[in-house]
Amino acid sequence: MSDIGARKQAVRRDLLAVRAAMADDELAQAAEGLARHALALPEVAGAGTVAAYVSVGHEPGTGKLLEALRGRGTRVLLPVLRDDDDLDWAEYAGRGALAEADHPGRIRLLEPGGRRLGPDAVCEADVVLLPGLAVDARGVRMGRGGGSYDRALARLDAAGSDPALVVLVYGHEVVGHLPEEPHDRPVHTAVTPHGVHRFR
Repeated sequence: MSDIGARKQAVRRDLLAVRAAMADDELAQAAEGLARHALALPEVAGAGTVAAYVSVGHEPGTGKLLEALRGRGTRVLLPVLRDDDDLDWAEYAGRGALAEADHPGRIRLLEPGGRRLGPDAVCEADVVLLPGLAVDARGVRMGRGGGSYDRALARLDAAGSDPALVVLVYGHEVVGHLPEEPHDRPVHTAVTPHGVHRFR
């Protein structure tokens, strides 16, 4: 493992420990604030298609946000993790249409049923809502290290697609500086339960 990789691993470990200590009422309040601020973003309000994700565990909650987007008539795409760790996509048809998927060696995920649209479907999105463990003042996002979203972002670049990239994190996860590798693509915006951070 490279020096940067080792530093990332240490930062991830610390961030996940803080998340694990969060109480249920904190998580519920955070999900409310996150949805409110994300829905108020002009780029989200004007989007025809939003690529999002279903939060699991102590991730910033996306359930209310997904339902509100669907209620607005926004087309919502959700990821389906493939065996090669790349992402396929399917349309969100409501909470009842989600199924728990068990990927050996990975966290349990809730994934949409319905027709798979292929990995390139993300290029149809006007906004991509990204999971993350942290983001820094430059917009550098740190994920869990699986590389799935790095591939999706590289696919957007290859297609010449330029959606708004928005990471959803807790307030304390907006930090001064994160270790960065060449494949790390900066995001435009971070939404926390308390507000919005814009990056150049």
